[in-house]
Amino acid sequence: MTEDLTEPATGALPRHPVRTALLGLLTETAALTSTEAAARLGYSSGLCSFHLRQLARHGLIEEAPATDARARPWRLPQAPQQSQQSQLPHQATGEDEFGELARGLEDQSYQRWLAHRDQAPADWRQDEAFSTVLYLTPAELAAVGEAVRQVLARYRDRETDPAHRPADARPVAAVARLFPLLPDER
Repeated sequence: MTEDLTEPATGALPRHPVRTALLGLLTETAALTSTEAAARLGYSSGLCSFHLRQLARHGLIEEAPATDARARPWRLPQAPQQSQQSQLPHQATGEDEFGELARGLEDQSYQRWLAHRDQAPADWRQDEAFSTVLYLTPAELAAVGEAVRQVLARYRDRETDPAHRPADARPVAAVARLFPLLPDER
């Protein structure tokens, strides 16, 4: 039996924190299996497999070439050839759809956190959300992004090896969006 998770009115895949996490992982790695995703996210392999298949059904990811007969790796869709893109200027690309879905899932996860944080243990009720406007050059924008990635990279081994996690560690969403503001947004 296959469970259909599409929204009846739109046919869209509803947002879900596991799918958000899986899409995030796939932006950081060329391909991964449900077992690898489970090890990094702390979910079961079956749960990751289910959500990877749902993402694939909706065209947000695709199967990657397998390195052995048993592995079933997944990846983000490969970008279409430039000539194909130029023929379809008004259609959203898979990358655009992925970015929109990922941002929506991030926003939904954050709204869920805000609505339920009073149920978290007292020492977990704060968050470190912040926002600011900076005046940067394109090179500085890239450097700030790289600095954020380097800080986060210090904790990546905790995703792949649970033995590196402190006993009180929990999954924490780290979302950074660096983008130039358009003139009317200032």
